[in-house]
Amino acid sequence: MAGITETLSRYVADLDYADLPPAVPERAKYLAIDLIGSIVRAGKEADSTASLLGMLARLGLDAPGHSTVFGFARGYIPATAALLNGALGHSLDFDDTHSDSSLHPSAPVVPAALAAAEMTGASGKDLLAAIVAGYEVCCRLGNALDPTAHYARGFHPTATAGTFGAAAAAGKLLGLDTAGIASAFGVAASQAAGSLQFLVNGAWNKRYQVGAAAMNGLIAATLARENFIGAAEAIEGKHGLLVGYTGNPRPELAVAALGNVYETMKIGMKPYPACRYTHAAVDGLLALRRDHGWSPADILSVEIGLHTNGIVLTGAPLDEKRRPKTVVDGQFSMPFAAAVALSKGSFGWDDYALLGNPDIEAMTARIDVRRDERLEGLRHPFGATITVRTTAATIERTIPDPSGEPDTFPARADVEAKFMTLATPVLGNAASALFSRLSGLETIGDIRNLAG
Repeated sequence: MAGITETLSRYVADLDYADLPPAVPERAKYLAIDLIGSIVRAGKEADSTASLLGMLARLGLDAPGHSTVFGFARGYIPATAALLNGALGHSLDFDDTHSDSSLHPSAPVVPAALAAAEMTGASGKDLLAAIVAGYEVCCRLGNALDPTAHYARGFHPTATAGTFGAAAAAGKLLGLDTAGIASAFGVAASQAAGSLQFLVNGAWNKRYQVGAAAMNGLIAATLARENFIGAAEAIEGKHGLLVGYTGNPRPELAVAALGNVYETMKIGMKPYPACRYTHAAVDGLLALRRDHGWSPADILSVEIGLHTNGIVLTGAPLDEKRRPKTVVDGQFSMPFAAAVALSKGSFGWDDYALLGNPDIEAMTARIDVRRDERLEGLRHPFGATITVRTTAATIERTIPDPSGEPDTFPARADVEAKFMTLATPVLGNAASALFSRLSGLETIGDIRNLAG
C-alpha cells in the first residue's frame, strides 16, 4: 500500500467535480458562503484587523493586485489575499467546525483556493472541487493527529492540519499532479504551525496563524508548481506531521474510506460566534430559558459539564474564564457565553459589547464548568451536560451535539439569514447581490467575476 502522503496526493490530483456526489460540492458552497460572511464583518469590526493591515503596509505587502478580499473595495496580491481572508474569516470565531478533528476547515482552505482560482481563472466548479479536496485533506489529517493528543502538545489543528488542506486546494487549482501535490505537502510540513498559547492572554495569534495557514498552503503549492522539491513522506515520515505533532497518531484515519466517505459532509455550521465547545450548552440554556420563561433573577446556579478539550479551551482556569477582558477571552469563555444566553435569550456577535458588563459578570459568577466523564470517549466531543438551579426547581439536561452539525445543518434560508446579518452592516444592499452570486457559484465560468 502506498504511503499516506502519496495516497492523499493522488486523491487530490485525480479528484474531479463530475465524480462528486452532488450534495458534496453543494455543502462546500454553503460552507464557503458562511465563511465569506465572517470575512466581510471582521474586515470592519474585528479588533485585530487594523494591526494586520498596518503590518502589511509597513512591509510593503499591501501592493495592489487582482485577488479579492471580501468587503474590501481594492484587490491584493494572491498571498496577501489568502492571509487576509483566512485571518478575517477566523476572527469572529463564527466559522464552521469539523467535530471529529476539532478544527475549522474553511478558514485555511477556502482563502487559499480562492486566491489560486483567481490566479488561474478557474471555474466555479473547479473551485468547489478544490475546496472539497482541501476539506478532505485537513479533516482527515486532523482525525489522524487525534485532537486531544494534538491539543495536549499545545497545537491548534486549524493552523497545522489546515496548512495541508490549503496546500491541497491551491495545488489542485494550479494543476499539480500527484508528485506535485506531494511536494507541496512536503513544503507545508515545514510551515504547519499554530500554538494554543493565545489562550493565556486572549491574544490575536489564533486569527493570524489560520490566515498564515491559508497563505503558506498557497505558497507551498506555488513552489511545487515552480518545480521546488519538497520533503518526501511529509505526513507519515520519520519526522513527519504524525510524528512531531501528536502523541497518539492514528494514521489509518487519514485515508479511511477515502473517496467513499466525505468528511466534507461532516462539517457543521456555527450558530454562535464562539468556540464550538460552548455551543451545546448555549443551545440547552436557550431552550430552557425559552420553555420556562426565566429571568436572570430566577437563576441561582448553573453547572456545565464539558469534554476535556472543552475545559482546556473554555473552562479553565475558571476564575479567569468568568471575567473575560478581550473578545478572544470571551470567545473562549463558557461562563460568558452561558451568561449572555441566560441574560438575553440570544447570543450573537454584537454581544461582545457586554464584556465587563456588571450584570453579565454577576451571572458568570453563578456558572461552574467541570469535566464530565460521561462526555469522554464519544465520537463527537462537543456535547454538554447542564444543571440549572432556579428559585423554583433544579433541571438537568444532556445535549449530545450542538445545533448546526450535519444532522441539523442549516437550510439555505438560514445560511442566507446568517450571511445577511454579518454582511449587511458592511455592504448594505450589496450584501444581497453578493449572496446571490455566491449561491450560483457552480455556474460561474471564471471565478474572477465572482466579487462583482
